[in-house]
Amino acid sequence: MTKSFNLDGQGIAFEDGQTILQAAEAAGVYIPHLCHHPDYSPHGSCKLCTVKVNGRICSACTFPAAEGQEVISNSRELQDDRKKITQMLFVEGNHLCPGCEKTGNCKLQAVGYYLNMLDNHFPHFYPGRGLDASHPDVLLDHNRCIFCTLCVRASHKDGKDVFAISGRGINKRLIINSASGLLKDSALSAEDRAAHICPTGAILIKRTGYQIPIGRRIYDHHGIDQIDTDMDTEPAHGS
Repeated sequence: MTKSFNLDGQGIAFEDGQTILQAAEAAGVYIPHLCHHPDYSPHGSCKLCTVKVNGRICSACTFPAAEGQEVISNSRELQDDRKKITQMLFVEGNHLCPGCEKTGNCKLQAVGYYLNMLDNHFPHFYPGRGLDASHPDVLLDHNRCIFCTLCVRASHKDGKDVFAISGRGINKRLIINSASGLLKDSALSAEDRAAHICPTGAILIKRTGYQIPIGRRIYDHHGIDQIDTDMDTEPAHGS
């Protein structure tokens, strides 16, 4: 017998071991998220997928689906909270979309559109994180990192452990596993999944900028809720 739970009035079938987010995605129902990817263990860092399960606040990417759950995702309260989280992500770094090479392919930007985010609301932090252009093929812009840890998990799965997160709060930083702390001295290759999985413009492949013109990018004509949101937003190097 098929098991199911109720999500915003819709019955969602699930298999044992699935999280609420996994079951919703399988049913074609979008719950906003930035740190989730089906190929990696759930992390729950971005908090955008927060839902109410039988009145309890939970992260849909980590909370297991169960028979008979009453799950609320698309309420005014939760959408407002998601908008505030997204606004905070924008002001914590340099996310000036018109001048970013990732525009149109950026999941943070697409989530902002989905949530009808019209301004940043909060004052900018201007943390002054540096740019690492030392690698011959990969650029790392620390100012655009949202600490989703997808590159960390991808590199770990590849057995390289190039990236890690250090510090807390405004002092949090993506660090590189090399003696110099620079990408050029790490094991990262442009072919690595970690070089392509970033949902923002923090990690970019050099000499490929604007090969796909603005207007023909993933989110230029379709909202993030209308397409496969867990695809990598950079094509594999050389493909």
